[in-house]
Amino acid sequence: MSSLPRGLAVRRDAGIYGFERALRRHGVGLVAGVDEAGRGACAGPLVAGAAILPAGRAGVVPGLADSKLLTERARERCYTEVVRRALAWAVVVVPHDECDRLGMHVANIEALRRAVALLEVRPEYVLTDGFPVDGLGVPALAVWKGDRVAACVAAASVLAKVTRDRIMVEMHDDFPHYDFRTHKGYITDDHTAALLEHGPSPVHRMRFVNVRRAAGLEPPLSGPAGEPEDGVDAGGEEHRVGG
Repeated sequence: MSSLPRGLAVRRDAGIYGFERALRRHGVGLVAGVDEAGRGACAGPLVAGAAILPAGRAGVVPGLADSKLLTERARERCYTEVVRRALAWAVVVVPHDECDRLGMHVANIEALRRAVALLEVRPEYVLTDGFPVDGLGVPALAVWKGDRVAACVAAASVLAKVTRDRIMVEMHDDFPHYDFRTHKGYITDDHTAALLEHGPSPVHRMRFVNVRRAAGLEPPLSGPAGEPEDGVDAGGEEHRVGG
């Protein structure tokens, strides 16, 4: 993975637009951010977003922040502004069965690559949230909590989160027993209770231990000792809750 161009430093107090401004001062004009939503959910798709914001006031999105820190109404407003202002944006939806086939980490990396590849404007540099993504075709940097400190990554997170939430609300109409419109497929007590009562739906991810347990493919929970966490898939991979 790349580092920042030689001589470039981003001040801690530079604000959410600091990374893009610093890169532009070093001649990197087209900076894409990429992020995902739904990695930690045990139902529904994984969604990745990518965005390139323009320089100057045109690229300042009112209220932009990490999508998980925004209310639903604020996310919708930011989504509209990102789509209106972005030089280019893209969203990729990876169905639940492809997540099962690939495993969540591989599916996640592939979704982020696809989102960048779909941008109608080719970026000169890519910022990713938290972990490195290779194969992007341009220099890239993994930024710790990138969706909180880099505007283009925050914009990508809003695109991904709003798109996925809309999909899960639509899925609620097909599978009302699970209340997808409330928890969006993440693991909650109510979701777990619905899984145990009704079994997995056709859109649950069978790699997740709690889903496999509800399907009778894992032994019932008998106690805390030795039991895998519900946020770990059958391959042992941990997942963020709410991301």
